[in-house]
Amino acid sequence: MGRKPSNKPTSFEIAYLAGVSQPTVSRALRGSKSVSKETREKIEAIARQLNYTVDKNASSLRTQRSNTLALLFFEDPTPDESNINPFFLSMLGSITRHCAAKGLDLLVSFQKLEDDWHRRYQESHRADGLILLGYGDYTLYESRLRQLVKAGTHFVRWGSVDDGTIGATVGSDNFGAGRLAGEHLIARGRRQIAFLGQADSHYPEFQQRHAGLLKAMAAARLSQDPALVVDAISSEESGHHAARTLLARGVSFDAIFAASDLIAIGALRVLSEAGLSVPEDVAIVGFDDIPAAGFANPPLTTMVQDIRLAGEALVENVLAQVEDRQAPPAVLPTRLVVRASSGG
Repeated sequence: MGRKPSNKPTSFEIAYLAGVSQPTVSRALRGSKSVSKETREKIEAIARQLNYTVDKNASSLRTQRSNTLALLFFEDPTPDESNINPFFLSMLGSITRHCAAKGLDLLVSFQKLEDDWHRRYQESHRADGLILLGYGDYTLYESRLRQLVKAGTHFVRWGSVDDGTIGATVGSDNFGAGRLAGEHLIARGRRQIAFLGQADSHYPEFQQRHAGLLKAMAAARLSQDPALVVDAISSEESGHHAARTLLARGVSFDAIFAASDLIAIGALRVLSEAGLSVPEDVAIVGFDDIPAAGFANPPLTTMVQDIRLAGEALVENVLAQVEDRQAPPAVLPTRLVVRASSGG
């Protein structure tokens, strides 16, 4: 008895209706830039009309791909037990949606930096590529990145984008954001601006944000007292400790640029405990626009990183490596959201 024919539409039918080859249909539905925008949109429209869905099993057999990406969160100190920076959690939705739009599965896992996560993923072939979020001290993370590069692993990380970057990196314009934050505070009449955040090679994103602040101050013919720079990692506890250290130094300041919202929120508590009013006595600007920023007391002025663009850029970057095509731009713009903490 012969096999009953399937009524399920095929890529060959789409190719016939679109007047193109079947491989062109496959490339178009994968989002390949080798297919023109006009042709891709035509093919996608026909696929929608036919209710066509990609057979991922068949595709995997042809391409030796798993059609899966792996998203690895790395441990960050947080007030709760998640140990995941809330900024990265907010990025998860964008990454998931863009993977779904590309017909990809997404594995999500939590890793400790000291574990052999890099070896497990590159040897198991469970995913075509890795997306890495969070890392803490970059100098400890760097050796793992070099191993991934040496092994030819397809990966992209969120972080500081510069000429010395190891492997593919997507990140915000941290220097430009720091300069914009400084210009905002200076325009509000602030002249003695403190910086809370570890501004060195261990935390290159913080280092670039601080450099941007100094650029804005120099343009206004202002200088920063070194005593107004206090190390802090991205946690409320660290921000609390840094603000207490700043007050203990006895150096005058009328503004704080915190390298993250978590640091800024920790500092807000200290200023309140010390009887200082925000923004009357001290204006504060944070970075990230995590959900808690708008609910702080007072609501926090902050630098916003585009979560939607970030998630899409991370997925597209690692896909570009898998498909051997040019990756999209890696540096994303930021914008300032002014709230009450800086007098908005």
